[in-house]
Amino acid sequence: MSTAEIRNEPHKRLEHTLLEDGLAFLLGTAMCALGVQFLTHLGLITGQTAGLGVLLSYVTGWPFGAVFFVVNLPFYVLAWLRMGPRFTIKSFIAVAMVSVMAEAMPQALQIAYIAPALGAALSGAMIGLGLIVLFRHGASLGGVGVLALYLQDRVGFQAGWTQLIFDTLLFTMAFLVLDLWLVAWSLAGSVIVNLIIAVNHRKDRYIGR
Repeated sequence: MSTAEIRNEPHKRLEHTLLEDGLAFLLGTAMCALGVQFLTHLGLITGQTAGLGVLLSYVTGWPFGAVFFVVNLPFYVLAWLRMGPRFTIKSFIAVAMVSVMAEAMPQALQIAYIAPALGAALSGAMIGLGLIVLFRHGASLGGVGVLALYLQDRVGFQAGWTQLIFDTLLFTMAFLVLDLWLVAWSLAGSVIVNLIIAVNHRKDRYIGR
């Protein structure tokens, strides 16, 4: 049998067990919360609703966990319509876990110093890998990705463009609040997140349920 035949041979997709989902949620949300801690320690942001939550927390002084949880609430309606109840419930749980962990983690882990370049890279890597874990167990951290898919279905506007427009507006607003170099490092970290997802989250490789 050729390599191509092996690659294209259909296989049975097994459901994850409740224990597997639970362990994955702990790992994925903890990695994302750790990435957020690197971000907030340095005064950086990231893309999508997590970045919006971080930026709003800087401007208002409100805790990131609460802001992130509230910002995602409107998107659950779209998630229910587009992805169904199972994905929506899992995503709600994941967002709630990140919100709680992001507030609790600084009590157990104090960062004395980290260079902005390294912090941006580590935050991007942690958030990207955490998202991959959640994606492979049928969840997300809600937000703009759900809106993008909904608009693509309803009006034909490509999902990638919606996400790009949102991030462009987000980082434009960041220029009004943050130092130029902090925005530059934030962009670098966001690129790392998206590269990790682009390379590792593909339908022809592994999509968990």
